[in-house]
Amino acid sequence: MLFRYAIARVRKREVAEDLVQETMLAALRSAPSFKGQSSERTWLVGILKHKLLDHLRRAPREQASEDLGERLEESFFDDRGRWKVHPARWTVDPHEALRQDDFRLVLERCLEEAPERLARVFVLRELDELESDELCKIMGVSSTNLWVMLHRARLKLRRCLELSWFGADVTADEP
Repeated sequence: MLFRYAIARVRKREVAEDLVQETMLAALRSAPSFKGQSSERTWLVGILKHKLLDHLRRAPREQASEDLGERLEESFFDDRGRWKVHPARWTVDPHEALRQDDFRLVLERCLEEAPERLARVFVLRELDELESDELCKIMGVSSTNLWVMLHRARLKLRRCLELSWFGADVTADEP
């Protein structure tokens, strides 16, 4: 479980393995102070989350020129900024879908297909619920750049989820 959590966020097996190892070592060191106010699983995920954030703060900043989907908007919007094809209306509650194992597997696959930096920003903001200010510091980006990255990540994920999960359950949005 810890490895899946880490790999979904760093996308590199070796890094995820190291983070889980560091988590287990930290847990062993602090086990005597564990008061049982939460489950062991919750406690371990909390330790891993801190290890992950520390790793992201230490990691060398990725080049801004990384493929972040600069032309992505062109495939969705016309010259006037209007939808070329309206997004489908989801008839399933996304929060309910997130509770389903099958959906989480599809979401993980969609995140793997997205550019690494976009996927990381999306996961940290939407799944880990990091505040924008903290995320900007971790990623070394401005708030405007963060907003653009999240917008692009959401567009990519929406398209992937529409095709891979919601395909049969969506209806076209009215223009």
